[in-house]
Amino acid sequence: MDFTRDEGQDAVAEVVVSLLEHEPARDIELWPKLVDSGLLSVALPERFGGDGMGVPEVSVLLTELATDAVAVPAVTTLGFGLLPLLAALPDSIAEQVYPEIAKGAVLTAALSEPANPFVVRPATIAVSDGDSVRITGHKVAVPYAEQARWLLIPTNSGIALVDSAAEGLTITPSPVSGGIPEATVRLEQVRIPADQLLTGGVADLHRFAVASIGAVADGLLKGALVLTSEHLRTRRQFGRPLAEFQAVAQQIADVYVVSRTLHAAAVSANWALAQDDTSSEHQDRIDDDLDVLAYTIASQLPAAMQKCHHLHGGLGVDITHPMHRYYSQAKDIARWLGGESFRLDRLGTRCSSI
Repeated sequence: MDFTRDEGQDAVAEVVVSLLEHEPARDIELWPKLVDSGLLSVALPERFGGDGMGVPEVSVLLTELATDAVAVPAVTTLGFGLLPLLAALPDSIAEQVYPEIAKGAVLTAALSEPANPFVVRPATIAVSDGDSVRITGHKVAVPYAEQARWLLIPTNSGIALVDSAAEGLTITPSPVSGGIPEATVRLEQVRIPADQLLTGGVADLHRFAVASIGAVADGLLKGALVLTSEHLRTRRQFGRPLAEFQAVAQQIADVYVVSRTLHAAAVSANWALAQDDTSSEHQDRIDDDLDVLAYTIASQLPAAMQKCHHLHGGLGVDITHPMHRYYSQAKDIARWLGGESFRLDRLGTRCSSI
């Protein structure tokens, strides 16, 4: 195992860092600049004008964006959308979808149903009807659903690629505390072409989604740690920098340990997912890594962010200060994963089945 970034990953990171140095926007206004930079084409096949890269480069891209708590639909478009589609999309559909992604079209995936996060056996039903398929179901907490051009909808028969303008599709915005919009999605006899129902694929969709969320979590905590450490270094209390107080130093050290742990879990899981190894042993290793990663995020990330908030004092809750962007995104992704207890149950089930 070698987790060292290669030249391709370094190049992607450099482009992201350079873009963020020159562009002040950290929300959807940055999206056109990402399109112009060519970063959305990193994982597209070369015959569609892309760079033909994959999981390692996408994970680096997501981590670097998250280091500045950028709220754009990169994780949904690339991690939840493009990566799962690369091995499953028929050429006739790929010719429609891939060029639009390069131009900035947003993709997302409906990973959860009511009271059922990362649903393994979807209650959403797909019924064949001649040369088409009718989809009926109810999805919740779908990020960027309103902005999406296409939605990946897990069903009882596979993954449905649904056009956001399809008749019978209802998207209702959900209240959120941060900059990442979410929505409830209802499908009532939504008709799609039969070749847009990709058989199987729910497990792979979940793998790519968890790995991508892990890359985001890694960047978020890294950025929050840098922000908090700088605050403690420069903020003075009783004539001394805050960093010199023993209790403060211990708390920021705890955050550092969590950050390094999360980084190792995220890089390991993404590395394993990127390997061209279809053996059952390697697939088990991937799922082990992803379950550990998901639990680490759900259990450790929100608490570490809360500690960073605490170390900032009242400044941390000021919406003109960037700390709130890190905290809100961290809470969002931990909730997307189902929370600490849910992920502990899944991890425990995997351990007990070995």
